Amino acid sequence: MKVLLYAGSLNLVDKSGIGQAIRHQQKALEHLNIAYTTNHQETYDIVHINTIFPNSLFMSWQAKRKGKKIIYYAHSTMEDFRNSFIGSNIIAPLFKRWITYCYNKGDLIITPTEYAKSILETYGLQPPIYSLSNGLDTQFFQRNNEASDRFRKKYHIAPNEKVVISVGHFMERKGIDDFIALAKQLPTYQFYWFGHTSMNLVPRKIKRAMKQKIPNLHFPGFINREELRDAYCGSDLFLFLTHEETEGIVLLEALAAKIPVLVRDIPIYQDWLKPNVHVYKAKQLESFKKQIIRIVENEVPDLTDQGYKLALEKDISTISSKLMDIYQLGER
Repeated sequence: MKVLLYAGSLNLVDKSGIGQAIRHQQKALEHLNIAYTTNHQETYDIVHINTIFPNSLFMSWQAKRKGKKIIYYAHSTMEDFRNSFIGSNIIAPLFKRWITYCYNKGDLIITPTEYAKSILETYGLQPPIYSLSNGLDTQFFQRNNEASDRFRKKYHIAPNEKVVISVGHFMERKGIDDFIALAKQLPTYQFYWFGHTSMNLVPRKIKRAMKQKIPNLHFPGFINREELRDAYCGSDLFLFLTHEETEGIVLLEALAAKIPVLVRDIPIYQDWLKPNVHVYKAKQLESFKKQIIRIVENEVPDLTDQGYKLALEKDISTISSKLMDIYQLGER
């Protein structure tokens, strides 16, 4: 068996969770000793398609004509497309129709969580849908003091300064507006938002919020995974304010790095992440503010060991065996 990891237009998603998911699929195949290629001109038996661009749809047609098996990774839903880029809410219904058309070209569909699966099951999709985490390399993101020191040295952060970080695109859905508001209300803590989005795609409301001069708020831009690991290790809190996700790879990474985590209390994390056991949760801005203070000032129990156990369940070695099970089901 040989797998094609189709990488058409990868440059458009390389710095996103989808790009990371493709790299995790590569590692999973290596773990299983399954041959793979990223060159669609080579021979293959199964193709993984991770994007919903037109060239990906063309790839599915080509694979179908050749009698190859198609696995469509459903990283996106209409629900997590809303409140993202300029005009996203207006075209969201069309986006749903488009992704439904694309996903229906697969012989089976893989989506990261049971929550995402439950959404996709309302779309009237024909292929069977399986949930399988995007996974992560827990060994790489393990906490270590050297990584912490590198982060604080690079950004000139004093040992006693408290640091709150988040990672993602500049989207309202990701909660960046609330992140900015919290930084403004908590001036004694340093707030770092890592990630990048072309400002041509960012709605005016978010642009205005980002242009405020808040001394303790920082936007360093996109950083590589080594620097991101250092940031997790050198921070006091990972604040994940997202309103909607299909999984959230950066959340898994933060759990693996044993950094305290505070998330928005939304349906996707209702069953998987138990409040006050694995992570802390909040809903409104004022409750986020109170929770941030309690966590960074060590006024609440340390939950990082329990969070780390959850991250281990999503390790690439674990999802590899589950991927093999899905391959076998697809052959029936």
